[in-house]
Amino acid sequence: MRTLTIPLPETVTDASEFLQRLAEGQRRIRPGSVYRVQFNRSFRFTDGIRLIPYLQRLGITTLYSSPILAAHSGSTHGYDITDHSRINPEIGSEEELHQLLELLGRQGMSLLLDVVPNHMGVGYGTNPWWQDVLENGRASGYANFFDIDWNPLKPELRNKVLLPVLGNQYGLELEAGHISLAYDERGFRIEYFDRVLPIDPQTIPLIFRAVGPLRQPEETARELLALLAALAELPPHTLAEPERSSRRQREVPFLLRRFWELMERSPEARAYLRDAVERLNGTPGDPHSFDALHELLEAQVYRLAHWRVSAEEINYRRFFDVNDLVGLRMEDPQVFAATQKLIRRLLAEDAVIGMRIDHPDGMFNPPQYFTRLQMLFAAAKLYGPTPVGELAENGIEMNVQSSFAQHALQPGQEPFYVVVEKILEKGEALPREWPVSGSVGYEFANAVNGIFIESRNQKSFTNLYHRLIGESLNVERLIYQAKKLIMLSALSSEVNVLSHMLDELSSANRRARDFTRKVLRDAIRETIACFPVYRTYVDERGSISERDREFIARAIASAKRVNPSMAPQVFDFLHDILLLRQDNGGTLIHGYRKQLYFSLKFQQLTGPVMAKGLEDTVCYVYNRFISVNEVGGNPGSFGISVGEFHEANKERAKSWPCGLLTTSTHDSKRGEDVRMRLDVLSEMPRSWAAQVMRWRRINRGKRKTIDDGHIVPDHNEEYFLYQTLAGTWPMARNATLTPDEWALDREERLSYIERIQEYMQKAVHEGKINLSWINPNRQYTEALRQFVARILSPGTEAKPNNFLRLMHEFVPRLAWFGVINSLSGTLLKLTSPGVPDIYQGQELFNFTLVDPDNRRPVDFARNEKYMEQLEPREASPELCRELLDQWTDGRLKLWTIHRALQVRNEARELFRQGDYTAIEAEGKGKMHVLSFARRHLQGAALVAVPRLSFTMLNGEPRLAGAEDWGATLLRAPQEFSGRQFHNALTGESVTVQDNGELLCREVFASFPVALLIE
Repeated sequence: MRTLTIPLPETVTDASEFLQRLAEGQRRIRPGSVYRVQFNRSFRFTDGIRLIPYLQRLGITTLYSSPILAAHSGSTHGYDITDHSRINPEIGSEEELHQLLELLGRQGMSLLLDVVPNHMGVGYGTNPWWQDVLENGRASGYANFFDIDWNPLKPELRNKVLLPVLGNQYGLELEAGHISLAYDERGFRIEYFDRVLPIDPQTIPLIFRAVGPLRQPEETARELLALLAALAELPPHTLAEPERSSRRQREVPFLLRRFWELMERSPEARAYLRDAVERLNGTPGDPHSFDALHELLEAQVYRLAHWRVSAEEINYRRFFDVNDLVGLRMEDPQVFAATQKLIRRLLAEDAVIGMRIDHPDGMFNPPQYFTRLQMLFAAAKLYGPTPVGELAENGIEMNVQSSFAQHALQPGQEPFYVVVEKILEKGEALPREWPVSGSVGYEFANAVNGIFIESRNQKSFTNLYHRLIGESLNVERLIYQAKKLIMLSALSSEVNVLSHMLDELSSANRRARDFTRKVLRDAIRETIACFPVYRTYVDERGSISERDREFIARAIASAKRVNPSMAPQVFDFLHDILLLRQDNGGTLIHGYRKQLYFSLKFQQLTGPVMAKGLEDTVCYVYNRFISVNEVGGNPGSFGISVGEFHEANKERAKSWPCGLLTTSTHDSKRGEDVRMRLDVLSEMPRSWAAQVMRWRRINRGKRKTIDDGHIVPDHNEEYFLYQTLAGTWPMARNATLTPDEWALDREERLSYIERIQEYMQKAVHEGKINLSWINPNRQYTEALRQFVARILSPGTEAKPNNFLRLMHEFVPRLAWFGVINSLSGTLLKLTSPGVPDIYQGQELFNFTLVDPDNRRPVDFARNEKYMEQLEPREASPELCRELLDQWTDGRLKLWTIHRALQVRNEARELFRQGDYTAIEAEGKGKMHVLSFARRHLQGAALVAVPRLSFTMLNGEPRLAGAEDWGATLLRAPQEFSGRQFHNALTGESVTVQDNGELLCREVFASFPVALLIE
């Protein structure tokens, strides 16, 4: 453990110097590159330990880990944390974690950790905080940890938690015997399949009501009667007064211990209990036999309900609409203190170099959390893993908190490396006042994908799409409608709560009291449906930035425009509430604290609605060109210009030079290589349209009409499927363009069919057009599975599968140009301003789809074998030709990553702090090259990649040669004139001419992309 031994800062000057020293020291060890791994029971810390030498040889500086805290059993991702005090035992022990950290340290590497502050997994009995709340209600010491509405609109849910976990109506499940009371030495519990719920100790006497009192032996009977009376007299779970809650918390353990001790020593008491529980659990077929169990369940803190009830009546905040992920009140300082103890220990031990913050937009006040995290880091460095001295409510030493209060962190001066999972809409920037180092890079992923799309063909693709589906769709209208659908279904409860709050505010205002609750609810829905970004960031003090004022104003104006039949005054009232305006009718809009609270809760809802409406609905509905249907993207986009890409890089170099650069994540809709291959389609609108039309004709007879009249798949789904197949078709084992070599063998085919079937099931459910997760249709899904299997299964000599034949003919050429795009995008990620992020397995060509497909085990043995082959090789044209001759095996990409990371590690400051200069191209091929320079002190690098290569080569799958580039040149910065550069990928030397010209035919002589280092 390493802690600082400097004196505590006492003055503003001392505080400034301390934080500056801390920030400067940490900036020197920022990640140079990160490699993301998904820890789970199939990939543990011990597997990570075995992987480190490979990553070190690859050139990675930082292991980027999925969440490692205790999570729901079997979790494949770790985002359903159940216990913040423990490492997840399924992925390893603390000792194994420290072995991993020690090895990272010996290799000069570090750990970037993903943390989840917004929510927890309910755990089915493994989350001690949630279990305590379900046992003790408002009297629980954790009642305020979770975002629970204890006074919901429905009176019978007051002081209760609705648990929508049942697969059928409550009464049916009860009388079928699926819900039962069980017990063992740990206590009583309610069981419903794999769900385990506690019971309120005060309700234990109800268990024995049906069997009458115990008679013999008398002493045991008296003791049991006294215990049951004492339990019945406990302060009820509905009371939150500190004194009575404390009394309950003191007495419950004592009484329960005595109860179970009595059961252990008295056979008569045990028999009495066994008889009582048996009678209580009822007999299927005899409805009245379940009356006692029903009475017991009704007395609990929770109310069991059918899962469909959640949309309208659930009274706790969730992660989006996932009932098993309950929202944390991270704004409460006690919650922060309780959830960060293990994190503080890791910080004090120098175990982590930084953190990735999952879903910050779900929190009540994200910037407050970021600031507290920076304070926690400083406290851990000053005092070590355990807080000492006078503490603030958030568990941080008062002196540290005071130092931060006296010294406002300047942009870029944050001590601790923090990146946030913030999705930015077009034209939206990450707030500079946030004490973070940048975003996780979704905006870069969409930008780098966009430059390989031929935007001039947008109209052709739009016309083809509308022709295929038989109607014209407006994507912005679809997003608006999808967001309204989400608010009418999955998140209707949250809208109802806001409507009730706004109704209370309007009732207290003489100018607004005539607005009905329905009108107010409609205004809320319409405004959120028109909201241009995920959310605003009004804070608990009522501070509203100008950018947030503009976003709110745009939403209100749009809502008015699309709802001409609604009174504009209701939108004006909502506008005033959201901006905390005064009412010039004489008083402040009544209840400023209520008004502020409404505004804060409103902005907590806009993000989930946007995510569910855009990412999880429209991205599966508007299928014109699915390469752009990505997290942080928009289905309505169709490429960006080279100039736009350069401007984004320049801004990142200026404002967020340490933000992550990602191209694939665990949340991606499809992997980077899938998108890069699909982008080639944008260059061939005519041949693509002809191909799709042929496929449709061939497969027409394989579609099926089901009982309700639907033809499966519909035209939109079928086109989505064809794009998916083109983008994911596995690489041939042999590097050839011969169609027969691209046919799959039996094992490959069965595996591929299963993957595509599962993916299409998810896609059509997410799209919510013909079916959804809450309205499944087994006949539809089975017909879809059969369609996928039929079109991908080989035919016979008598009846060949012409679709497969055409696919085998079409894919090889597409795959070649997709490889060129992938190499280009990869090099841009590795050399642009920011920290490159490589998702597990993406160092080779990897054609994965959305989870769970992108979380399948990675064949690291193969990757390591390739790395062992390449590492000792010198860069040379001969090696490049060898790799190009075997272009389907993925080593091209691995070599590009390896060499670029080596260059980054040798010239750290060049890529960390270097200036960014766009380089213009001139000549006939100018639209087919993107180039820029990085400069720092005397160091310099020049990057050049091709784009739109299919167009340049007229679809001929080969490397562009001198005759293709002709006199196309790059106009390098003047100071580069006459200087010689070394191509890190080929070993060749290239000299910039005295006039600053650099010929593309020399730059790309031996390899598709170029990284030139002086």
